[in-house]
Amino acid sequence: MDNAAYVTLTRLSGLKREMQVIAHNIANASTTGYRREGMVFSEFVVGGQGQDTSMSMALGNTRQTFQTQGELVQTNGNFDLAIQGEGFFQLETPQGPRLTRAGMFTPNEAGELVNMDGHFLLDAGGAPIFVPPDARTIAMSDDGTFSADGQPFAQVGLVRPVDPITMTRGAGTVFEVDGDVEPVLDARVRQGFLEGSNVDPMPEMARMIEVQRAYEQGQRLLEREDDRIKNVIQTLGR
Repeated sequence: MDNAAYVTLTRLSGLKREMQVIAHNIANASTTGYRREGMVFSEFVVGGQGQDTSMSMALGNTRQTFQTQGELVQTNGNFDLAIQGEGFFQLETPQGPRLTRAGMFTPNEAGELVNMDGHFLLDAGGAPIFVPPDARTIAMSDDGTFSADGQPFAQVGLVRPVDPITMTRGAGTVFEVDGDVEPVLDARVRQGFLEGSNVDPMPEMARMIEVQRAYEQGQRLLEREDDRIKNVIQTLGR
């Protein structure tokens, strides 16, 4: 296989992965707390045999997560929480601490706040939040402090990674941080709201069409290159 085919194959491989990312974004356009992803392409250039020739290989192996604010949707649920500003909720999972923007929580049988997967919501001190079972009214202030019948009992811990590069996407809407986190003090927590996905389906659909057309062009180039090589072999074999 010659250089032109190798270069085209690397490009097609990256476009295929980008198509998968876009399809995942569109599928999660209505998922609470979902963060849009994008593909980052890198270019590797090597010199050719001649002095003024070179070959460029485009690789799409890195994903970027966009942390723009999603729309806040009012639900009036006591334990539906949305972050307005930077930061993430802390979760305790069997795999270790995780971060999320999906704020749909509910008390379990023991009175601890958990998300839909049963992971504990942690307070500012890193402990699970316990809701008093005899509380008649649950309220929350903008700094994330829960009150039961007017008496504060816990504050939701909001954090962010010290180095954003150390944060990687896990399953669903959770993120793993391979490093330290720091508290976020300038964000607001809205009770009775959920943050929607930050995916805008229309630009994603437009980008999907662009990627599909670029992939088809690459396929046609490979087909023409294959025909050219066959013709050369047939000509030389006569």
